[in-house]
Amino acid sequence: MRTRLTDLLGVEHPVMLAGMGGVSYADLAAAVSSAGGFGCLGASTMGNDKMVEEMAAVRAVTDKPFGVDLLTAMPGGMTEQVKQVIEGGASAFVAGLGVPTEVVDLCHDHDVVVVSMCGKVEHAVRAAQGTEAGGHTGQVASFPLVPQVVDAVGDRVPVVAAGGIFDGRGLAAALALGADGVWVGTRFIATPEARSVLGYKDTLLASREDQTTVSRAYSGKTMRVVRNTYTDYYDAHPDELKKFPEQLGVSYGNGAMHLGGDSFSDGVDVDKECYPAGQGVGGITELVPAAVLVERFVTEAEAALDRIADLR
Repeated sequence: MRTRLTDLLGVEHPVMLAGMGGVSYADLAAAVSSAGGFGCLGASTMGNDKMVEEMAAVRAVTDKPFGVDLLTAMPGGMTEQVKQVIEGGASAFVAGLGVPTEVVDLCHDHDVVVVSMCGKVEHAVRAAQGTEAGGHTGQVASFPLVPQVVDAVGDRVPVVAAGGIFDGRGLAAALALGADGVWVGTRFIATPEARSVLGYKDTLLASREDQTTVSRAYSGKTMRVVRNTYTDYYDAHPDELKKFPEQLGVSYGNGAMHLGGDSFSDGVDVDKECYPAGQGVGGITELVPAAVLVERFVTEAEAALDRIADLR
C-alpha cells in the first residue's frame, strides 16, 4: 500500500508503530519494520546507553527503516541524545511533546525525518493525534482533527493519523480523511513482542472502550489511561496534583508507575498502575504477533476501501 508516507520513510505499508515508552523496545520495533511497517523505539524511559543498545538490537535483526521517539519536553541533553539517534542509524526522530528548533535542524542536516505529534491544527507539523489516543494526548478527536490538519499542512508534508486506530478499517478511514498513514499504539501493546509490566496486556484485553480516562494523575500532563483507583483519587483531589514533571516523580515514588519496567518488575499494583490506553482498547480481544497485525491492517484496509468503491 503506497502513500506519500511510505515513499518518505522507505517502507512498504503506511503503518507506524507508536514509540511508546516502556513498551516499544527492539523486539517490537524490529518486528513491525521487518513486516513492512515502520517500527519506532520508545526511548523516553530508556537511559542513553539503553537507547543505543536497543537501536543496535533493531539493526541486528533488520536493515529496514526505523525511528526513535523521545519525550522532548523533559529537560536536559536533547541535542546529544538526537546525535546518538542519528549515529544509531534511525531514519526518523519522533517527539510527543515538542521539538526544539536546533534539533529539527540537526536532523534535517543528516536526512533524518522529524515527526511531531499535535493535538490542535495550530500545532500541526507532521502528525495528527486525536484525543482517543492512549498516553499523552489532547482534547480534539481524530475525525475532526485529521482533515483540518490535512487542510492546514497536507500540501507540504505527509500527515499521519493517530488515536483510536486498532484495525484496518481505521487505516482506511484515515486515508479517506486525507492522511497518508497511521500511528498505532495500544493495539501493538497486545502483542507477544511488546514489553510491559505486570497486568498491562491482561488489563487491555479485559477493558471496554469506556474504561479509559484522560487524567493528569500520573505525569501532570493529560494522559489517556485505563481508569482505576489512582485516577479516581486525583479526580476527587485535583488540588493535590503537581505540574509536569513533578507529578511524574510523585507517581514513581508512590509505586503507581513502572514505565520502563518489565513483567518481572517488583511492586506493581494492578489496581493503581499506569496503563496508557486508547479508546480502541474495546476492540482488542487477543494477543497477535506484530507482523501479523501489520498484514491485517493492510488487508483489512484494502477490503474496506474496495467496499467503499463498490458504493459508487
